[in-house]
Amino acid sequence: MVKVSTEKLPESQIALQIEVDDDRLERAMDSAYRRLANRVKIPGFRPGKAPRAVVQRHLGEDAIRQEAIDRLMPELYKEALAQESIEPIDRAIYELVQEQPLVAKFTVPVRPSADLGDYHSLRVAREPVTVELERVEDGLQQLRHRYATLEPLTRPLQWDDVVRTDVEGSVDGRPFAKEEDAEFQLTQGRTISLPGFAEAIIGHQKGDEFDFEVPIPEDVSDEALRGKQARYHARIKETKELILPELNDEFARGVGEGFESLEALRKRVEDDLREALEREAEHRYHEQALSALVEQAKLEYPPVLAERELDRLLEEQSSANGQSGRPAEQLERYLRQIGKSEEEVRAELRPVAEKRLRHSLVLSELAEAEHIEVTDAEVEAEIERLVSGAGSQAEELRRLFSAERAREGLGRSLRTRKTIERLAQIASGAEDQAGAAEAQPNAAEEG
Repeated sequence: MVKVSTEKLPESQIALQIEVDDDRLERAMDSAYRRLANRVKIPGFRPGKAPRAVVQRHLGEDAIRQEAIDRLMPELYKEALAQESIEPIDRAIYELVQEQPLVAKFTVPVRPSADLGDYHSLRVAREPVTVELERVEDGLQQLRHRYATLEPLTRPLQWDDVVRTDVEGSVDGRPFAKEEDAEFQLTQGRTISLPGFAEAIIGHQKGDEFDFEVPIPEDVSDEALRGKQARYHARIKETKELILPELNDEFARGVGEGFESLEALRKRVEDDLREALEREAEHRYHEQALSALVEQAKLEYPPVLAERELDRLLEEQSSANGQSGRPAEQLERYLRQIGKSEEEVRAELRPVAEKRLRHSLVLSELAEAEHIEVTDAEVEAEIERLVSGAGSQAEELRRLFSAERAREGLGRSLRTRKTIERLAQIASGAEDQAGAAEAQPNAAEEG
């Protein structure tokens, strides 16, 4: 039996202090001597045949002792874990406390804990969803633009007209832009090339060839260009006017699958907007309910979990920016691209990683408390839903989900979704309303 003492530390860690008895250390020293004797060359002795005293004089007692400790400590740590029924979730931090007697300390990270408190009393108010008339009208106007036609112009260009032009740009006589048959719409408030470019085109017409200058803003990325004048040469080859259809019943009958009247089209636009707003509101509500639960929960987790989450987040950032290759190579290129050190990026991402970890721990605990599970049938149904909307990539997606690891990942995702939906039900008081509805018939029967 190992002589060990334990102490519970903050952040889901346990201090495991092991005292090594002299007999155990001596046996470890003897084994260390035999291993070293086989590895070192000592004049006058064949490998492994030199007496311990000779090996000790040749290498020094400290070398033999260190060899013994290096081999002994992992064994003692494993025995102590089993003896104290401790299950680490990552590598422990090792520290040699004293030499005589030999005492070592291991700081062991263990499973995090999450106390959700009285989460059934959690309440978060829902935001009402309203569809503003202006948004409906904007939607109708977007449909008009989608079904608009272009007709040749004979007048000078105005806002919302479409122009096709050859254009060359230079700064201090050095070319920086050249496009042929560039076609764009002159939309007020939209910058084309540089601020002032579109304004310089307004008033010209087909066949015009002219030069103009616009100032380069002070916030451009190229410092050498800031504050200078950009000189353009343009030749207008074609001009068109955007003809919008009248907003009436005839227009409604030609939109999409066809609507019997403008009012029917307007209602569809309003319903689509309401559906989109309700999805957005539901997503915000889930976030608010989860944040409220995290705020009231008492969480404790070892620092190594936060570092793991930070590693994952940094890897996601690297790969999301189009970097290829091994993770280390991706990260190196990503850091060069953004011009920051890994320490700087980790400091920036740490709050995000901590938030993700806290959310994950709370959801995991809630799923356990509410006995939320995902069946194989639910996983299969979700795969079919994803495949049915994948179009030409359906078979490739199906092959992807034939792998057990992919199915397990999808199962975890479904469990998280079901847990958040359950949390929303609790936070909105829906379960209280359901209970009250069930109680009313019972009361009537008793009466």
